[in-house]
Amino acid sequence: MADDFDLAILGGGTGGYTAAIRASQLGLHTVIVEEAKLGGTCLHLGCIPTKALLESSHLYHLVSRRGAEFGVIAANVGHDYARIAARRDSIVAQLHRGVQGLMKKNRIEVIEGPGEVVERGVLEVNGRRLAAPNLIVATGSLPRELPGVPFDGHRVVSSDHAVTAAELPESIAIIGAGAVGVEFATFFNQMGSKVTLIEAFDRLVPLEDTDISRELLDQFQRRGIDCRLEARVQGVRVRKRGVSVELGDDTVSADRVLIAVGRSPRSSGIGLDRIGVELAANGFVKVDEWMRTNVRGVHAIGDVAGGYLLAHAAAHEGIVAVEDIADQRVVPMDQELVTRCTYSQPEIASVGITEAQAGERGIEVRSGRFPFAANARALIHGEPGGFAKVIRDAQTGQLLGAHVIGTQATELIAEAALTRLFQGDAWELGRNIHPHPTLSEAIGEAALAADSAPINF
Repeated sequence: MADDFDLAILGGGTGGYTAAIRASQLGLHTVIVEEAKLGGTCLHLGCIPTKALLESSHLYHLVSRRGAEFGVIAANVGHDYARIAARRDSIVAQLHRGVQGLMKKNRIEVIEGPGEVVERGVLEVNGRRLAAPNLIVATGSLPRELPGVPFDGHRVVSSDHAVTAAELPESIAIIGAGAVGVEFATFFNQMGSKVTLIEAFDRLVPLEDTDISRELLDQFQRRGIDCRLEARVQGVRVRKRGVSVELGDDTVSADRVLIAVGRSPRSSGIGLDRIGVELAANGFVKVDEWMRTNVRGVHAIGDVAGGYLLAHAAAHEGIVAVEDIADQRVVPMDQELVTRCTYSQPEIASVGITEAQAGERGIEVRSGRFPFAANARALIHGEPGGFAKVIRDAQTGQLLGAHVIGTQATELIAEAALTRLFQGDAWELGRNIHPHPTLSEAIGEAALAADSAPINF
C-alpha cells in the first residue's frame, strides 16, 4: 500500500526544495525524496562552499600581496587552511539547518534515501511506496570525467574533491576554463599555488561574450596564471609524486589535476525508462517551457533538464513547474532571462545574448561599454580592471544583453536582468538614477553609451 501525496519531488537540491515550498503555498501535499542531504550539490559541494573558499582566498590575497597599496602594513601574513575549511563548513551547516527549517515550516515531508520510479505515479524509497499523480524530477548532475581518466580523489580530482580537500597543492593543472575551471583557478592562484589552466577552445569562458574572454585572459595572465588555449589533452598520467597532462608536443606537470569539463545529468538508474520519459542524446531530460516531459504528470527541473546548470535557474524552473501543476501559471521558463555568474577574480556576470549570437540571428545591434577604470567606487576598491557592456537592438532600442567583468559583477547584473524581464530599452536602463559613488553606475553608463549618450567616458 502506498502513501498518497499530491506531488512527489525526486531530489532535494535548490530546485527541488524551492519547488516544494511553492507547492506547499499552493496547497499541494508534497514529499521530497533526497538521497544525500537537503540543499544538494549547490549547498554542500558547489555554490556555497566554493564561494566561502574564494572569500577567504580573496582576503588573504588582498592583505598579503596588496595591503601596502591600501596603507595596511601587516608583517608575516599567513593562512590556516584548517580554519578556512572550518569556516566553509560552518556556513554550509547554518544554511542546511535553514533549509531543514523551511521544510518543517511548510509541512513538507522529507524522506532520506535513493528514490526510484517503479511505475507511473509511484516512487519507492527504502521499501516505502509513495503515490502521487505529479512527479518532479530534480536529481541534478555529476562532474564529468575525461574519457580514460577516472577520478581518484587524490591526484585526479573533480570539483567535489577540490572543494572538500584537506590541503592545498603547490601546483595544479585545471582542464576546462568554463565557470568551474576559472573559479578554482582564481582560488588556488590567490592561495599561492602554481596554476596552469588548459582549455580546448581558443578563449577562456567560451560561452561568454568574446570581449569578456579577452579581458579575463589578460587579467589572469597578469595574475600569473598560465593559460593554455586551443590545447587538446592527449592523456593524463598519474605518477608517484604528481601528474602529467600531455598536450601533444607539450607536457604540464603538477601535484594535482582538476577535471572541469562539464557535468553529466543524473537521469539513469532512477526508473525514468520504465514510464517512457524521453531523454536527449546527452542524457538530459527533454522538457518544454513549462518544464513538462513527454509523460503526463511528470516534470523535470534543474541540471537534469539541461539549460543553464545553475542553482537559481533550477529554483525558478521549480516554481514554473509547480505553478503549471497547480494550474496557476504566471510565465513560462525563458533561458535567456537566466543570469550567469562566475565568481572568479575578476567576477563575470551576464544576461541575455552576446553580440555574436545577435549576429547569428540577423539582428543589427549597437553596444556600449564603460570601464571600471572610470568608476569612482571601483577605484576606491582598488579594482579598476574590467568593464560593463550593454547590447541593444539597433532598430527598436530593446535591451538584448548585458555583460560585466570586474569587481562585484555578480551583484550588478540583476538590474539588467530586470530590464530584460520587462522587455525594456537600453535608454530606460541608462536613465534610471544610479547612486554615486557606486559600482552600479557602470551599468547605467554602459546603457547610455549603447544609446549614444555617454556622460562620463
